Amino acid sequence: MSVPNPRPGPPGDALPPASAAPLWAPARIERVETFAVALPAVRSFGISGGPVTVAGTPAIRVLVKVTAADGAQGWGEATPLPSWTDETAESIVTTIDRYLAPAVLGLPAWHLDAADRAFDRAVSRGFTIGAPLARSAVDMALNDLLGRAAGVPLGVLWGRRRCETAELGWIVSGRAPAEVADSVAEGLALGYRAFKVKIGLYGEEGDEAVVAAVREHAPPAAPIWVDANQAYTAQSALRMARRLDGIGISAFEQPLPANDIVGLRRLREHSPVPVALDESLRHPSDLATFVRLDAVDVAIAKVQRSGGLTLSRRLCSLAQECGVRLMGSGLTDSDLGLAASLHLFAAYGIDTPVDLNGRQFIESPYAVETVRVEGGKAYVPDTPGLGVVVNETVVRRLSVDVLERRV
Repeated sequence: MSVPNPRPGPPGDALPPASAAPLWAPARIERVETFAVALPAVRSFGISGGPVTVAGTPAIRVLVKVTAADGAQGWGEATPLPSWTDETAESIVTTIDRYLAPAVLGLPAWHLDAADRAFDRAVSRGFTIGAPLARSAVDMALNDLLGRAAGVPLGVLWGRRRCETAELGWIVSGRAPAEVADSVAEGLALGYRAFKVKIGLYGEEGDEAVVAAVREHAPPAAPIWVDANQAYTAQSALRMARRLDGIGISAFEQPLPANDIVGLRRLREHSPVPVALDESLRHPSDLATFVRLDAVDVAIAKVQRSGGLTLSRRLCSLAQECGVRLMGSGLTDSDLGLAASLHLFAAYGIDTPVDLNGRQFIESPYAVETVRVEGGKAYVPDTPGLGVVVNETVVRRLSVDVLERRV
């Protein structure tokens, strides 16, 4: 769907004069288009909340194209996962088309701060942030547009790029202990040397058995971390942390519900395994709260969860200033989201294995030029913007009407 620019700028905004923009900056935002696309799912993937992908069933992603008045363009992505978040494909499309796009039309395309404030006005922050996946897609597209207009990759645009590659973790999910060997062997054959295990699926004993099986079949020095996706109570999480400690786990990711701040603080005090927060950190202010309460060991950087690259950069900077260790994760993104995450992680020098599992589970047929992944390692793109060239013809061919009435 497409939203044209009906006015020179949002009422009430004090827009900067043209002379305030860099010489290379594109013009004001003229159009925001959404495309819900059906991408091929190559493997099934589940978390404690339910399925994420089902092999043979198309995986829906919402792609966003932002166009400036001078023709400059950028692309972004949102990943609707009702098993993980409260945003669906339908809500993402309507939130962008009816609220976020009208809020930013007419703004200077380079003015990311103005866009961020416009998003806050259009969709209330609520407890932390409003519609982070939807606003992430637009913010991602704006960053891509700026990099393309300047002719540089995002790291150059931001003035920070501390590494050139990221080691990827192979995801083990929905596997009984007896099946783990096959999953680990598949990852090893593709060059992966780090493993992330989804738990909260089999009960405490079953979860421990799955993690122990991964440790048994992975190389002795392979980094392994686990992600419960909010599946435990404070009491069961502490028991699980003690079970995991003997297996040799580097981090226990999001063991408790995102808003259980008291429980996470108590767990962090007593857990022998570092506690990493993901779903709890939707906005930089969330991280500030956990830091003040001494309730976080590791902060997970995740572009879509935090409302895009602009807010994610703020969160990462805050974590590093506060001495909180950063790890990286994605949302089973297709290649646009994969590239955005790589630029973010490279900017902040995240050198531990990261969960960017999109390539493991879905394909991105719309990408003409894209991220290179070899031997379990992803290379940060060197071409302008995100570094992914989108074939719009393919995007339109893959598009589906997610708002079609269903009984």
